[in-house]
Amino acid sequence: MSGNEFEKGLAFTYSNSIDYAPRAVVSKQILKKNTGNISLFAFDKDEGLSEHTAPFDALVHIVEGKADVILGGKSHILEAGQCIIMPANLPHAIKAVEAFKMVLTMIKQ
Repeated sequence: MSGNEFEKGLAFTYSNSIDYAPRAVVSKQILKKNTGNISLFAFDKDEGLSEHTAPFDALVHIVEGKADVILGGKSHILEAGQCIIMPANLPHAIKAVEAFKMVLTMIKQ
């Protein structure tokens, strides 16, 4: 893996493929296609993404740590191994209850 891209044909683990940064959200693109993309994120404790909407459904998979995924104003506390689907056009936000890593898979229509 070099820079912000994953090399095809090589095994990897999500946890070892991205590092936390103090008071920051770090992201890496795993795959990017016209039909959708898969991204890996690392959130330091108390960091997050403010409320926004996206025109496509997206799957959030928590790899390690604990996150608060807020969908349409409703809080969902997720831990490592848990997933949730964020419906298209529904306001959502993500906050780090503790430092956490997640994989975001967005499927475009």
